[in-house]
Amino acid sequence: MTNKKTVSFSKKTTNIFFHILTNCNLNCRHCYINPEQHGRNTLPLSVITSWLDAFAEKSRIANVIFLGGEPTLHPDLASAIKKAKQAGFASVTVDTNGYLFHDVLSKLGPDEADYFSFSLDGPTAAVNDRLRGQGVYEKCTAGIRAANRRGFATSLIYTVSQSNIHDLDRMGPLLEDLGIRRFFIQVIGIRGKSAENRDEKLQVSREEWIRIVPEAAEKIAKRGITVTYPKVFLKPEETFECTGLVADNYFIFPNGRVYRCPLCEDFPIHSLCFKDNQLAETERLNESDFFNLSIPEGCVMNKLIQPQNLSYGSNGIPEYKIACCMLKEEIS
Repeated sequence: MTNKKTVSFSKKTTNIFFHILTNCNLNCRHCYINPEQHGRNTLPLSVITSWLDAFAEKSRIANVIFLGGEPTLHPDLASAIKKAKQAGFASVTVDTNGYLFHDVLSKLGPDEADYFSFSLDGPTAAVNDRLRGQGVYEKCTAGIRAANRRGFATSLIYTVSQSNIHDLDRMGPLLEDLGIRRFFIQVIGIRGKSAENRDEKLQVSREEWIRIVPEAAEKIAKRGITVTYPKVFLKPEETFECTGLVADNYFIFPNGRVYRCPLCEDFPIHSLCFKDNQLAETERLNESDFFNLSIPEGCVMNKLIQPQNLSYGSNGIPEYKIACCMLKEEIS
């Protein structure tokens, strides 16, 4: 039997999504990183430590997720992880493409990194590599096995697009074979490369998402794997909540920008920034002004940047709402 629940927002937990560089060895078709808006620099360890110190008061309830680009390209990633653990953060995760540069696994113990979360977008090399590059499937699965051998907990992230949505339900056997017990399904957003190449149409329709994703998630969960995926769509009568108002998330980039909503990341409307290694509020208008707007369509940022997700009845009323992108369904 599986148990499905909507994961509620909470101010009692803080999530720090820390992009310590934007450089990457891959060139994925759906990458959301935008160097023009996020910076091209690699943060030195001293700055990483100082910026983590800005959240010291919340450390016991804060989860740190190190990202890039590819975070294992950073020569001091292992030291940054150790610093975060020593500072008392609740958990430390590394989101990686699996290449595991700088022999990072040998520099850490399983008690120092709570999760290595690997990005893989297909059950076979043929599916994954047309999105992420030739040879990536083999390298990533080898990285997962290496992490497991060393005793690290591993999870897997699958970004759903037109190129791989029909392969999602085939992931179960691979996840079992790799020893994965937490599986995260993501929806592709109109950010980064997806925003630049709108003609490619990697984004899936509402009909496809509803028809395929929940059923595939249920099927995979029956193997004893916890599956998490975005709720995405709300019925008109369901209440919309914005993570910028009812949760405590921070999306940090190497140029010092700090966003509270990932949909805002392609625009210079960040509500916070680091100045002299201190977290400061930015001038208005910024993303926080959008969070307070209430519209029948649900998410204001979705209405602004990807209105093709919406549909209206003959009376002009939205047929559904777009949920906050951080609202998740979990099946265990």
